[in-house]
Amino acid sequence: MPVNAGHAGGAPVNAAPLPEAPASVGPTVLHRTTPDGVSWITLNRPEAMNAVTWEQREQVIALLADASADPAVRAVVLTATGRGFCAGADLRGAPAQTRERLPGDVARTIRLGAQRLIAAVLDCEKPVIAAVNGTAAGIGAHLAFACDLVLAADTATFIEVFVRRGLVPDGGGAYLLPRLVGPQRAKELMFFGDTLTAADAEQMGLVNRTVPSTELEALAAAWAGRLACGPTRAIALTKQLVNDSLTADRATAFAAEAAAQEINMTTRDANEGVASFVERRTPEYRGF
Repeated sequence: MPVNAGHAGGAPVNAAPLPEAPASVGPTVLHRTTPDGVSWITLNRPEAMNAVTWEQREQVIALLADASADPAVRAVVLTATGRGFCAGADLRGAPAQTRERLPGDVARTIRLGAQRLIAAVLDCEKPVIAAVNGTAAGIGAHLAFACDLVLAADTATFIEVFVRRGLVPDGGGAYLLPRLVGPQRAKELMFFGDTLTAADAEQMGLVNRTVPSTELEALAAAWAGRLACGPTRAIALTKQLVNDSLTADRATAFAAEAAAQEINMTTRDANEGVASFVERRTPEYRGF
């Protein structure tokens, strides 16, 4: 269940504009969409290591849904201010309990809370990059791991903090981790709750790149810029195929692949990609 945290070498990248100064959606969530179509969502409770509140969670879910529906948005970056990416869930902003807890209340809270947040990332129709600037603990770690690509500052850490509180992991942790690192590694992380450095997380396959903290924002902007110039619908369909492949049998996965190909070939970008290959020129994708 939610935790009060304290609350608790690759190919070269193309240059891309850095995000503009964030505009406030609320005092604890900042948002800006850059001219190149990147939606930057920034958790902004540095004094609490960005332990996520009920209000923040709902704002992030809404912004991810908006990104899916907005054709002007081509990629999303999820990051935070200060020394923490997200140090878990902070229950102090949750609606007040008006009656004694009954059987089913906790499961409902998890379904409607932590699981909705992780599902919003997994189901977003645009690629989501996590730029992990600091501590990612509990639901904060799972929020990062749910993203399509994970970049981390070399000072960042990841902690499966639940066992330290005597709790079962929530926010899809027992779903995400075995698929990312295998069941034995997942159990090691969850049984002991040890702090995992960014370098170790990269070696384990939980992080795509680790960079000095001063370079994190620029790298996130560069990767997001590359995605924003790509065939957005093809990337969305690819994301869905990969996410679903880990729970599908071969026949189902092959059928989904064929259906995705059928859908994608109705897009302008797919036809542009084929035409540019035949004409030996660089494709110009527009996201539809």
